[in-house]
Amino acid sequence: MTTPPQGNPFAQGQNPYAQGQPPQGQAPYPQQPGQPGFPQGGAPYAPVPPQQPSRKLSFKTIKNIVIGVVVVTAVVGGYIASRDDANTAAVGDCMHRGSTSDTNPDLEVVDCSSSEAQYEVMAKIEGTYLTQLSASNKCEAEAKGFQYTYTQSGDGSEFLLCLKDKK
Repeated sequence: MTTPPQGNPFAQGQNPYAQGQPPQGQAPYPQQPGQPGFPQGGAPYAPVPPQQPSRKLSFKTIKNIVIGVVVVTAVVGGYIASRDDANTAAVGDCMHRGSTSDTNPDLEVVDCSSSEAQYEVMAKIEGTYLTQLSASNKCEAEAKGFQYTYTQSGDGSEFLLCLKDKK
């Protein structure tokens, strides 16, 4: 086994700078703060604070915002559209028929002074009426002189409207 020469700085296990001596012909390396031989005062100026990372909206965040806006718009639109449906009618209100269909006349509450007012609500009776005869009998008992019946079931509200022509 051979040993490397003593002057070889690349030889394993040997550190030519162990005594703090630079190689011959070279200047010493500057020492870092906190090391022996460096003044403890630090630099004559304050360190620059790190730059704050810019906040960018991710695709997921933008998507969630758009979905939220769409849902809120749909809920508000549905509420506004349903405010004048037949289920909001009360005795004395006037109604307009929005459809010519007898099975779904699309009754809407309108102002009684409006030219669209076709019917006047004489009675509103809660409950389910499956046949025209039972609805007519109930209206006859509650509102004398009625001309038309309108029943609604489903959607959580089941009722009968007794109507007459608006004069």
